[in-house]
Amino acid sequence: MTAQLQPDEPMAAHVSWRAGGHARQAIHPADRHSLAAFLAGLPAREPVLFVGLGSNLLIRDGGYRGTVILMHNTRGQIRCEKSLIFADAGVACPKLARYAAGHGFAGSEFLAGIPGTVGGALEMNAGCYGSETWDVVSRVETIDRRGKFHQRFPDDYEISYRQCRRRTQSTALDEAEQTEEWFTGAWFSFPPGDVTAARARIRDLLVQRVATQPLNLPNAGSVFRNPPGDFAARLIESCGLKGLTVGGAQVSTKHANFIVNPGGAGSAADIETLINTVRRIVRERTGVDLHPEVRILGEALQ
Repeated sequence: MTAQLQPDEPMAAHVSWRAGGHARQAIHPADRHSLAAFLAGLPAREPVLFVGLGSNLLIRDGGYRGTVILMHNTRGQIRCEKSLIFADAGVACPKLARYAAGHGFAGSEFLAGIPGTVGGALEMNAGCYGSETWDVVSRVETIDRRGKFHQRFPDDYEISYRQCRRRTQSTALDEAEQTEEWFTGAWFSFPPGDVTAARARIRDLLVQRVATQPLNLPNAGSVFRNPPGDFAARLIESCGLKGLTVGGAQVSTKHANFIVNPGGAGSAADIETLINTVRRIVRERTGVDLHPEVRILGEALQ
């Protein structure tokens, strides 16, 4: 199977902020074989961006001068393999959480609070409620620019809070042979659990999430990483920044570490300016430099 290449694709349709420019081209692969064939045929220097639900991403208003691979797949595979669960990168994390809970595993419940796909969660070591994605990863599958699949293990990566980087090889020859890789799936290891208890825990976490986060408005989840020993939301609120606006973008009045874009009225520039403004004010007033966990890519509008 093949998928149609879409030129000049509006990325506001693929990021949860509902803002930003166009990609030069985009494709939603029909399956793993079409993805491999497509990557193998791309020019070696073509910029490539893999996007799941776009819940941790902002494309500037001038757009992305490269190829976007749209990975979210509502029919993505999830399956039990003995004591492990395999999930495609395009599977939404809440779907994985429900599947694991329904098949008698514990420890997946936190994934229900991650508003992204498995691939995105692996890329940024997403987490909430005291757990992180790589805490439960047994191994992963990746694909490189040549369309070749690989299996990698946690020891192949440098994993930390909201970060995951593949370890570099030690020799110049090895480094020269390395190529970009992207996650296409993962095997997760969860301990046995009680189905009823796990499902109840997921329900409780979702109720908590609805009560504390502005889920009814376009947002990208937490904007800033929590600094050591503190919370970004507390620092932002302590500076009186709840409700601060730039253009159509606003610091949420419900959760200070969220920036919302009511009605999609704000531009990517509005959102980025508000991020920088919040960061500057918090740094000036508290001495803490907040670091964004959202990715901001592309060109500014000229």
